Amino acid sequence: MCGIIGYTGSDPAVPILLDGLKKLEYRGYDSAGIAVQTKDGLHMIKASGKVEHLAALAAQAPDLEGVCGIGHTRWATHGSPTDINAHPHMSADGRFAIVHNGIIENYLEIKKDLEEKGVVFASETDTEVIVQLLAYYYDGDVRKSLTRTIRRLEGSYALAVLCADVPGTVFAARMSSPLIVGVGAGENYFASDITALIRHTKDVIDLEDGETAEISPDSVVIYDRYGSRTEKAPRHILWDIAAAEKGGYDHFMMKEIMEQPQALQATIVPRIKGGQIVLDSVELDMTKFDRILITACGSAYHAGCVGRIVIESLCRIPVEAEVASEFRYRDAVINEKTLVIVISQSGETADTIAALKEGKNKGASTLAIVNVVGSTIAKLADQVIYTWAGPEIAVATTKGYVTQLAILDLFAVWAARKLGRLDDASYKKLVKGLKALPAQAQRALDLSAGVKRLAALYHDRQSIFFIGRNLDYALAMEGSLKLKEISYLHSEAYAAGELKHGTIALIEPGRLVVALCCCERLYEKTASNIQQVKARGATVLAVAQESKRQVYGEADHVLQVPDCHPLLFPVTEIIPLQLLAYYVALENGCDIDKPKNLAKSVTVE
Repeated sequence: MCGIIGYTGSDPAVPILLDGLKKLEYRGYDSAGIAVQTKDGLHMIKASGKVEHLAALAAQAPDLEGVCGIGHTRWATHGSPTDINAHPHMSADGRFAIVHNGIIENYLEIKKDLEEKGVVFASETDTEVIVQLLAYYYDGDVRKSLTRTIRRLEGSYALAVLCADVPGTVFAARMSSPLIVGVGAGENYFASDITALIRHTKDVIDLEDGETAEISPDSVVIYDRYGSRTEKAPRHILWDIAAAEKGGYDHFMMKEIMEQPQALQATIVPRIKGGQIVLDSVELDMTKFDRILITACGSAYHAGCVGRIVIESLCRIPVEAEVASEFRYRDAVINEKTLVIVISQSGETADTIAALKEGKNKGASTLAIVNVVGSTIAKLADQVIYTWAGPEIAVATTKGYVTQLAILDLFAVWAARKLGRLDDASYKKLVKGLKALPAQAQRALDLSAGVKRLAALYHDRQSIFFIGRNLDYALAMEGSLKLKEISYLHSEAYAAGELKHGTIALIEPGRLVVALCCCERLYEKTASNIQQVKARGATVLAVAQESKRQVYGEADHVLQVPDCHPLLFPVTEIIPLQLLAYYVALENGCDIDKPKNLAKSVTVE
């Protein structure tokens, strides 16, 4: 959600800024813009639409020659996605230009105050109050005026500021929104996401909440929230640009679906040593907890729904799963005997950060499951387990989700062993099952050759239902979300046992129902639900394990997945559903990697 890129050095800034914005497109956006310091002052272009449109405008703007600049992709919050509301925003006197990620909650108060002082605003955005306030406070010292400005702001921000009076220098600030500085030789960068920088440098400095930075070609000076200079060593990024490029696939989503066996290998294998699950980074006394609460958003929440069943089954501790946007506001009854597990691919999800803080404030122990090292959630949580999924570019998560499932499975088995709830035979069976998951994920891909044909048959259905029980129902929610978010079809997931309580009224001839049938102990119940919808004219696509041959007598179409441990099959069951969503979206001509109105990292409420 929104992206920031900046550069100062000796090379032309515009190509670097545009390249960085292209790398940030996956985050979701509806407008883009750049501002450059030139010999004649600050010059800016911005426009609604794609970065390609911005690049075409830049090619026709000779006054953009300069070696220091900032760029932004905007996902509209305050004000519609128009040219004038796009970032950067410039002060009325033309002295300052800024880009901003986040939301300024008290912007109306600040705007009213400035308007009473004669300041005229051009846009509808909350961001413009920042640049106008900067200009109002400016007395020749940019850092001083920036400090005064951010003290007035309530909400979240990652800011980058250009000042015409200070050539070659960019000022940055962060509060509850990610911002990193890329360190080079005779040139420096900053961005909201490492993917925008990795082509140029692998050495980055993570700004913390309340910190500001003064970035020039030869130096990066960081100040803490009290204005004192602080020294921070860069960290080195291990992956390279090839990991974030399509590698011959038409879309990042397909690339990332196909990478899932390797991602699972990276997640699981290093954590099994000598037949034992080893979570080196986790130091938890599981005996102190009488309750576990899992909270997350979107697909991460669906992973939590799977984790709830697995952890409760193995550990025999009550477990809840709740969307973070609800948890943060309901005054949950939690205390020092509660373990709060938060899940986020990016580690920057605003509602999940707030839920984590709520848990900590009430005395709970907190465990984060994230992919991005150094992210806000990783830093705030008491304990963290990284998924090690590698970069995920497509907005619709795939390998991020399955590696979250794998971590939850690893944790459940580890915790159950710590609690003495697993005998040796059961423990060995589960460890063996976990080790087999990468190969089984590859088998699931191999078995999914028929998905494309089925997508061609049913891509025009306007309403599709997913049903399942227990773990199958948890998977149905994720399968349904994948379909709706990239194909824009109406899709809903229901607990199969709830059909008779109202939902079956929506079943009519030709309705496609995707029935998940991998939960072996409840297969007969699900088969009965299949008969109920078929009796009302539905077409049924079943997903079942290879050994469940009788499903062919129940469903119109069957997608097979390999047989797995009874608690671990969700990792493979989701794969044909991801592919179904992909091919339906492809048939419908949708923008698969960047679906409309969505963003990869949701950093606002």
